Amino acid sequence: MTLAELLPHAGAMVLLDRVIAWDEAGALCAATAHLDPANPLRRGQMLPAICGAEFVLQAAAVHGALRGGERRRGYVAVLRDVAWMVERLDDPALGELRAGARLVSDEEGGVIYDLHLGSESGDTLLTGRAVIAWSRNL
Repeated sequence: MTLAELLPHAGAMVLLDRVIAWDEAGALCAATAHLDPANPLRRGQMLPAICGAEFVLQAAAVHGALRGGERRRGYVAVLRDVAWMVERLDDPALGELRAGARLVSDEEGGVIYDLHLGSESGDTLLTGRAVIAWSRNL
């Protein structure tokens, strides 16, 4: 199964390249889309660090799909405690990004993930927490 089949996105909005590791507790994925001049999240000549939230949210979506069970569509209901440590993500010095999502809670109405985006060398670039609510209409 490809990442595009696991994500609710298509084309250039599939930001992750591969799954590095996953288990019931979370997923860690790799990405190089931050270096693509055609990245759809770019603003002018840069990719702002806040766009890293989309990378880690995709890691959460991959984790949910890999866990199996009932396929559900969800939406980000709350994104909180988001902090970024760099101004931009399109710096080649960051190398391959590491997008991680750790499952905090799995309830009937949705899930909560702790999110972490890091550089290839291990520097933290962005952290946060997401509440993903299951959609009743999809």
